[in-house]
Amino acid sequence: MTSHTIVLLHSTYGLRPAVHTAAERLRAAGHEVYVPDLFDGRTADSVEEGREIADGIGNDELLRRAITAAAPHSEQGLVYAGFSVGAALAQNLALGDEKARGLLLLHGTSDIADGAATDIPVQLHVADPDPFETEDWLNAWYLRMRRVGADVEVFRYRGAGHLYTDPDLPDYDEQAAEATWSVALDFLRDL
Repeated sequence: MTSHTIVLLHSTYGLRPAVHTAAERLRAAGHEVYVPDLFDGRTADSVEEGREIADGIGNDELLRRAITAAAPHSEQGLVYAGFSVGAALAQNLALGDEKARGLLLLHGTSDIADGAATDIPVQLHVADPDPFETEDWLNAWYLRMRRVGADVEVFRYRGAGHLYTDPDLPDYDEQAAEATWSVALDFLRDL
């Protein structure tokens, strides 16, 4: 079994129990996992409240915090992972890290900077449909990721809500969540 060092970034809800549970699942599979708190201990009860927290911090500061959290571990080659907004941040970090070993995106993506280049394996798990990751957006994102050299797999879960892996949210879909973790753990094992 291949073991990786993973930086797992939380969603706009903050560092909630579901993120710690996901980290424990990854650790049980033999990985070293870091779960930085980008919101300074604050959590949200709704997407709107989470966006308010994130907007108050600012995108540049959130990215700086994510970079600062990943930097001490990046020499060994990280796998970046994240939930929703955390996935978008993870994507930005992975595409900017020439030593990145992989990218696991749960419920989210980000724009791709001009001039980006990578050959890392990327796996995306997303609801279908997803109000934050529309069909047109995902198609364009996929093509751009392939154009910059990423080896991309996309898994869609029909009928699941946006953050369907979080058992404490109304979006939770146990069957989709278990399928996601099964595929994601295989992805990490094969990196």
